[in-house]
Amino acid sequence: MTRSTSSSPRRADERDRSSSPWSDRALPYLLIAPAVMVLLALSVYPLLYSIKVAFQTGSEGSLHWSLGNFTRLASDGFFLSALAHTFIYAVVALTFEFLLGLGLAVLLDRSLRGRSVFRAILLLPMMIPPVVVGVVWRLMLNSDFGAINGTLRSAGIDVSSLTWTASPKLALASVIAVDIWQWTPFMFLVLLAGLQAIPQEPYEAARIDGASPWQTFRHVTLPLLKPAILVGLLRRTMDLLRVFDQIFILTEGGPGFATETVSLYIYRAAFRFFDFGYAAAMSFVLLALTNIISVFYIRLLQNQEAA
Repeated sequence: MTRSTSSSPRRADERDRSSSPWSDRALPYLLIAPAVMVLLALSVYPLLYSIKVAFQTGSEGSLHWSLGNFTRLASDGFFLSALAHTFIYAVVALTFEFLLGLGLAVLLDRSLRGRSVFRAILLLPMMIPPVVVGVVWRLMLNSDFGAINGTLRSAGIDVSSLTWTASPKLALASVIAVDIWQWTPFMFLVLLAGLQAIPQEPYEAARIDGASPWQTFRHVTLPLLKPAILVGLLRRTMDLLRVFDQIFILTEGGPGFATETVSLYIYRAAFRFFDFGYAAAMSFVLLALTNIISVFYIRLLQNQEAA
């Protein structure tokens, strides 16, 4: 008797659900439809269209499908040079940002007076938009009236040869220095969060075993900090490989071709020479390289978590 009583409401609910109008069943799909349409319009359609453009060559009236845009990349010295500049920029900036961020994180992880103030000051460059940073540093690096040359000149240093963003030898180093100044706080923030998430028990065990501070840092801190390191490096690597705004404001890829990166070259090919197929092909090559490096970081992170 109890079993039949308990099953009857269930059957009644099933009948109500099966007999509910179509509009009730379609309501969830109607609610997410605007978001799906926006996603299709802003992400999926441009991606499919760019794939189509990348595989089309020829003039507007006689377009045909081919791999011409991709095979052209291998013989384009300007693209190879821009690719080299991009990797040099990424490797040098990433190395300095990681080392400086790690040093600052280790320093400010201790109990110091005014530690909160120092943290807030260190995070300020990261809060400024990259375009604003580029404009400010372009003025500061000006060889005639810039603050940097003015300070060096007041200290008695000859600055006649220090034409920072106008010198083929100094331009790339100058834009890398600006990126280091702005984005070292990001690495500092990620690594500091990783340090504060490490439990104290391994440090206590290391002190009991008589480990030196360097041994503790090498064998305890760095292995436990590796997930945070990989996350920070992954994010900054993706940003550095597609850098555009700061270099465009500071040097526009010059002088000559000294600071031209792949993103700048793509912009120039698409919007100055209107070679959209070639620009799309370069974009997919850059995307593929970024994905390969990202997968490498993710595999390392997964191996660390499994260990």
